[in-house]
Amino acid sequence: MPSWKEKHGKIQTTKLLVVGAGGIGCELLKNLAATGFQNVHVIDLDTIDISNLNRQFLFRKEHVSSSKAEIATKVVKQFCPSINLGFDHASIFEEEFNVEFFKKFDMVLNALDNKKARNHVNRMCHAANKPLIESGSSGYFGQVQVIMRGKTECYECQEKPASQKTFPGCTIRNTPSEHIHCTVWAKHVFNQLFGEVDIDDDVSPDMEAEDTENPNETGNSQDDEAAKEPAPIGTRKWAESVNFDAAKLFFQDIQYLVKMDHLWKQRKPPTPLSFAVATTTGESLSFADAQNKDTSIWSIATCANVFAGCVRELLKEIKLNPDVTLSFDKDHPIIMAFVAACANVRAHLFSIHTKTMFEIKAMAGNIIPAIASTNAIVAGMIVTEAVKMIDGNADVKSSFIRNQPNPRGKIFLEGAPYPPNPKCYVCSETREVFIYVNPAEMTVGALRDKVLMQELNMLQPDVMDTNTANVVLSSDGDTDSLLPKKLSEISIEDGAILTCDDFMQDMVLKLFIRRANHLRGDNFEIARSDKEKDEEEARKKEQEKHRLEEAENKEKLETDHKSEEEERRKRKVDEKESSEEPDVKRTKVEEKTGGEENENKILAME
Repeated sequence: MPSWKEKHGKIQTTKLLVVGAGGIGCELLKNLAATGFQNVHVIDLDTIDISNLNRQFLFRKEHVSSSKAEIATKVVKQFCPSINLGFDHASIFEEEFNVEFFKKFDMVLNALDNKKARNHVNRMCHAANKPLIESGSSGYFGQVQVIMRGKTECYECQEKPASQKTFPGCTIRNTPSEHIHCTVWAKHVFNQLFGEVDIDDDVSPDMEAEDTENPNETGNSQDDEAAKEPAPIGTRKWAESVNFDAAKLFFQDIQYLVKMDHLWKQRKPPTPLSFAVATTTGESLSFADAQNKDTSIWSIATCANVFAGCVRELLKEIKLNPDVTLSFDKDHPIIMAFVAACANVRAHLFSIHTKTMFEIKAMAGNIIPAIASTNAIVAGMIVTEAVKMIDGNADVKSSFIRNQPNPRGKIFLEGAPYPPNPKCYVCSETREVFIYVNPAEMTVGALRDKVLMQELNMLQPDVMDTNTANVVLSSDGDTDSLLPKKLSEISIEDGAILTCDDFMQDMVLKLFIRRANHLRGDNFEIARSDKEKDEEEARKKEQEKHRLEEAENKEKLETDHKSEEEERRKRKVDEKESSEEPDVKRTKVEEKTGGEENENKILAME
């Protein structure tokens, strides 16, 4: 076994690329320097925020707003001057970080916090044939995954949950049942009042919405009464006409919703709340005092005061910068307070438990909570697995950290990496994806933006119809005139096969088009295999299972029948033997008696 000195020699010459200089990245760079790695390069686009300082220990207050990659590099060099540590304050998606760039390194270590970037680095490492150590943390949960092309599953072999869940518009506007629904609604309210108006983010009651949870429920006379009333006025138009009075949001619109009787057959209806009543519901804190209690649950009275105070402050900000459109920012204290107050009042109306502004900020900003100790453990395991791989040790492990001990009392677990998924469209040989769309309604632009770039994480896709050899999409813009056209207009129908080539990621995959008439507009469904074939195979397996069960049952019945026949035959033999036994005994007795009499006769004659 190689000595530590020999291992150390390999460590010093190994070239590492670290992607991410945040919570895990800071710990990782410190560990790499302390372990003896001499050639490291780090990439991160982010800048230091004051909220990072509690866990990203390489940074100080004076570093706020500076580049994370740059400051991390400077600080690490202070305690390890000999390290050759370079950095790029840039996005990993930039063209300069191509496959040839990745080939310069012996190994890549991920310390990222979003799915899209992880997918991209996974593909670049696969194309460059470089080992990747993937990592992540969420609260007390953490994991480290070793990825080697052709030997282990890649990051995309298993489908990952979406980073941000979407909700039906009718749920947000009409029937919220969770606080997240109210939080999303509150963000929409902010955009409608102060930001860029999006018609898809309307917050007024949706009068045409059906009850998706109880589709068989139909309206009644009360619904008819609601339909006769004029539709609710648009939020921005209303706000400007009444000087941003909250009556519409929490009283008038709720009254309107209550009259849609079919929505409340299986639910508790909301309760309209006037602003005057809201200000007297619970202990009231001033706007300024509430700002300092973001970890406490505000009363409805406090929420009302915060709402009014935020409206005043945001209107002042708009007047000072009339050419600047406000956008939601979780770190903007006034905007975040507005969203929290709105969400909690909305939740109160629908009998949903209210939450602290800290909790609402996590939901509204889609924040994954980070804990320093979890990051430290994860970073330590990254270096452990990296040293194993440098040494040529085949016993690499994927590691997992739990928030609660398992039945054996362990919170840290490890296991061998899984083999590649043969249906993975990134690392398998087939690279096939099946998309279910309505070709008469989906546009070429939606195919590019929503399917290829958003769902499949391609960067610059070029697409060709293999049936006609026509170019459907070109990354250099030659086909932009086709973007508004429906797929059916350019002869892409059920059964079409599209070859999708992303030069940036050195990735080619086949996209199989399947018709789904129930889908509307740009909606689609993605599958790693053909659903129809899978269903047919499932049916065949079910039929085969049923046939085997029938055969087993038939065999069992025949066996049972034979056993019963054998049992009856034995019983008959036993009964026959038992009925013949007295006659046999009598015959023997008679023979014996007859023998004695003959013997006596002979004696008498003598």
